[in-house]
Amino acid sequence: MKSTPDLLSRIDLDELMKKDEPPLTFPKTLEEFEYTFNEQGQLRHTTTGEAFVFNAREDLHRWNQKRYEALGEIVTQYVYELLEKKCNMTKVILPVDVTEEEPRSFIYLSADAMSNPAKLLVLIQGDGVVRAGQWARRLIINQDLDSGTQIPFITRAKEEGYGVMVLNPNENHLEVERPAKPTPLPSPEASDEPAEKRERKDDRESKKKRDFYEKYRNPQKERETEQIPIRENGSPEEHLLYVWDHFVSNAAARNVFIVAHSYGGLSLVELMCQREAQVKDRVCAVAMTDSVHNIWHQDASKSIQEWLQQHCRNWVSSPEPLDTPVEPMLPDCPRLSAGTERHELTSWRSFNSIFQFFSKALQTGDEYEESSNTVTTRSSHRTKHEHNHDD
Repeated sequence: MKSTPDLLSRIDLDELMKKDEPPLTFPKTLEEFEYTFNEQGQLRHTTTGEAFVFNAREDLHRWNQKRYEALGEIVTQYVYELLEKKCNMTKVILPVDVTEEEPRSFIYLSADAMSNPAKLLVLIQGDGVVRAGQWARRLIINQDLDSGTQIPFITRAKEEGYGVMVLNPNENHLEVERPAKPTPLPSPEASDEPAEKRERKDDRESKKKRDFYEKYRNPQKERETEQIPIRENGSPEEHLLYVWDHFVSNAAARNVFIVAHSYGGLSLVELMCQREAQVKDRVCAVAMTDSVHNIWHQDASKSIQEWLQQHCRNWVSSPEPLDTPVEPMLPDCPRLSAGTERHELTSWRSFNSIFQFFSKALQTGDEYEESSNTVTTRSSHRTKHEHNHDD
């Protein structure tokens, strides 16, 4: 392993000093960032009209990344505003019995999410930085709102008579700053050291250069934080289970439909392992988009696998045209091409196919129910086939 002096000898410190990192402080609003979303939902610079540029400062990757993350937080708040103002969704705080002192999360519900007697659509994104209403932050910033947010799904669902629930599976904890450790006082003997024990001038210069190199490599200490988990919502899987138990299972809709992207598919399979009978009883169809679930690793039962084969489709990233069957990797839900090789685009590209799949599933379910009703009415028990059976 190379020593620090050897490393320093290959670096022009005078040149590095010209590239000192700017402060990690960034604007708090789109206006201050000098960006806005145009009529096409594209993020554009207010003066130049250009798309967002990640490398605003050459050779300062960390600073550029922090700037991008700061813009991403603003975009998250912007999407929340769109959910409330454009889509007329209502924010509901979780846990439902949260106290003033504890951290909290939230989901968004349409006005009829709990009361719509016919259909309910539940939207679940993947993991990472994306929050309620988003499929992919990268698409929102670099492409447009339609491809990166769930707003087109919400709008169409409401037009077609669905109630809508927008989940927030990645809001799992409150991040608070960790108190700074007190700086120890210098030793009183330090100044009394004999001159011969002090560093020679060249050693001090060498140390100064090494210190500068370390400062350049990591010039600004990021604040140290700790995470306080949100009760019963400390992971995407916990969140989905909590929302199922407190909202979906209490909703009036006879038929529940779910769109689950990426890690959302894994969370859904986990939900089935926990609430198999309830999910089978209430869910009419599931559309996954490039789901990362694994029925073997998640110990999904044979009955769950069979249900997924019948009621679920997974639109995966593929070079094949949209809706082309793709060879299944495991014996669970059929896989279809999303018409794109980009993971984050799979939900948007399969948008129309998903709603067509839901319509067919509902029609098939209604025909089955009518047939079942006819049979049971003729029976001696005259038991109406409703959604109260336990598979």
